[in-house]
Amino acid sequence: MPRVSEAHLAARRQQILDAAARCFVRNGFHQTSMQDVIKEAGLSVGAFYRYFKSKNELITAIAGEKISAVTGVLDGFLELDPMPPIPEIMDRLLELVDLASVEDGTVRIAVQVWGEAVHDPEVGALVAEIYGRVRDRAVRTAERAQAAGQLPPDADPVGIGAAFFGLVQGYILQRILLGGIDRQTYVNGVRALLA
Repeated sequence: MPRVSEAHLAARRQQILDAAARCFVRNGFHQTSMQDVIKEAGLSVGAFYRYFKSKNELITAIAGEKISAVTGVLDGFLELDPMPPIPEIMDRLLELVDLASVEDGTVRIAVQVWGEAVHDPEVGALVAEIYGRVRDRAVRTAERAQAAGQLPPDADPVGIGAAFFGLVQGYILQRILLGGIDRQTYVNGVRALLA
């Protein structure tokens, strides 16, 4: 029997994640069953369960994938010398949010995951780990900005990193729940706060 290539396994896994994301965006996390995702992916039950055993595994994989894009951008900025000002970094991160809103709507899943994390300890632990990576990088960004003179020398980088991360989450919530906020207006507000 021929062996299945790693590329085929990765493509099948991505097919499932894309199907799950479409279902979660369209119907919400709780209203989507595993059968809905299996049908959307066009797979047999056995083929599906080879890759994922639960909705929590699906949501964790989707969140991890999206957060990797954010951490990748932050890592890229942290490698630059000099590092750009915080509002520029914020603008780039919010551009990712805008793309996820427009392209496939997956940013809506973030809000669902946050709500689920409050009630489900397993999801809560996964969210804490995944989002903790972003906050850690936000703290490192604040440390670098402070060392470059962009922030006051007596400022607390941990507090600034937490606030920076909260500003990104706030933008997501406002886009999803209220609408009517554009990235440039938001980033200009961040610039004014930092001035």
